[in-house]
Amino acid sequence: MPLNTTFLLIEDNLIDQLVIRQLLKKVLFIEEIHIANNGEEALLWLDNNREINKPLIILLDIQMPFMNGFDFLKEYDKLESKIKNDTQIYVLSSTLDPDEIDEITKNKYVSKMLSKPFPIEEFKDNFYLNTTAS
Repeated sequence: MPLNTTFLLIEDNLIDQLVIRQLLKKVLFIEEIHIANNGEEALLWLDNNREINKPLIILLDIQMPFMNGFDFLKEYDKLESKIKNDTQIYVLSSTLDPDEIDEITKNKYVSKMLSKPFPIEEFKDNFYLNTTAS
């Protein structure tokens, strides 16, 4: 696993933030985990960290105040490609709405949709698969 991977968790729920951060640290031994409480904060973080020279994994919640995950993905599309080149986005959602699921899975930036609560083992398998294939 590339230990030089940066994680950005975009999640408004403080309990989910704590649980996901602990799972990433304990199961995947990830140390660099940044948290944004909504899409606006995440875009600001991306803007301030443009020169990041290592892979970025974004864990994106869909239902958030101010700027939800769908709005974030629309704005993310407008970012310069340099920022998006070495980035994978995993959407975290508990939605059962077929239209939302369809919109998530058809988005070209979304690597995979994961159900909440955060399925660390499923993510771990997918993470290893995607990092060894690159």
